[in-house]
Amino acid sequence: MSSKKTNGLLHIISHTDLDGVTAAALAWHVHHAEGNPIRVSLTGYGEVDNLIIETFRSGGRMIALDLSPQFQATVDEIDTSFPQEGTPFLFDHHASTFEKLSNRPWIVLDVNRCGAAVYWDWLHSGNADEKALGRVRPLDGIVKVANDRDLWINENPDGRLWQAMVTMCGEWGAFARLVANPGAAFTDSERDAVHGFVARQEERFQMAREHLTHSRIGGANGPGDMSFLGDGYLEFGDTSDFCGMILDRPEDAKKAPLLVALAYKKPGGNWAVSLRSREGLAGRVVSLLKDGRRIRGGGHGDAAALYFPSNYSESGIKDSIVAALAAQNESSSGLGVTLGDLLKGAL
Repeated sequence: MSSKKTNGLLHIISHTDLDGVTAAALAWHVHHAEGNPIRVSLTGYGEVDNLIIETFRSGGRMIALDLSPQFQATVDEIDTSFPQEGTPFLFDHHASTFEKLSNRPWIVLDVNRCGAAVYWDWLHSGNADEKALGRVRPLDGIVKVANDRDLWINENPDGRLWQAMVTMCGEWGAFARLVANPGAAFTDSERDAVHGFVARQEERFQMAREHLTHSRIGGANGPGDMSFLGDGYLEFGDTSDFCGMILDRPEDAKKAPLLVALAYKKPGGNWAVSLRSREGLAGRVVSLLKDGRRIRGGGHGDAAALYFPSNYSESGIKDSIVAALAAQNESSSGLGVTLGDLLKGAL
């Protein structure tokens, strides 16, 4: 997408997890041979709107992957300015994006594939020339790993190891690896390092498990528990594996929680809260709490995130999520209790 003027710059905007890093590397390999400057931003839901609007207004082209705008004002500006015969620039797979942005000409959505695979399939559907397809062919393996990992198919054990690589090296280190070496196969040294990381990760998991707190939703006879972990016990890349363990391998097989929430305090003071569930509960909590101003969020039905401003405390975040769960429970029971009613005592 571009405005009336162009400055020659291509801006690749993508997420910071394995899927997002893979998608960004895929876009870089497609376009680097064009000879134009390429800016790459690996970011989250809190900054994606600013990056999209900044690029659009400055006259740059962009490709946004595994992320979507959070503000209606951003969507409205794109809807108004996107040329009638324009090429889609946003490729995503999150259920929350589909609910909000489907049927727009500037976005390609498929909730059955990871973001990198959505872009890969679009390229291979007549939207890239043979030279570009030749440049991305070596990434076929890592796109498949990312798809397996992001959709929790669990057929490829290297999915966890590649997520460990992203956590160890950071998103930029992993991106650089896929620029320099786009293959999914680890070197011997890489494999030794990620295996060691996973072993240390299991030690962190044990400590974190001891610090989980549990809140009963709907009182003693409610539908189940919410498990919450505060800041300081896990690294951000631990989220999926730790939550999968709590949800699918609880210490008491009869007491798996409805939702797991992990809070991380970012260097600037704001909070990122990862939510994991089964049966779509995490996405419904995000829909209840995000307001497009203070609290942002997005993701899948069972893997989503919320972003709270720095003035929230850990206990306030926990109480907000518990209130949203209670509101969801009351709503499904047909009792008509609103989230506003419940948040009065939580915030």
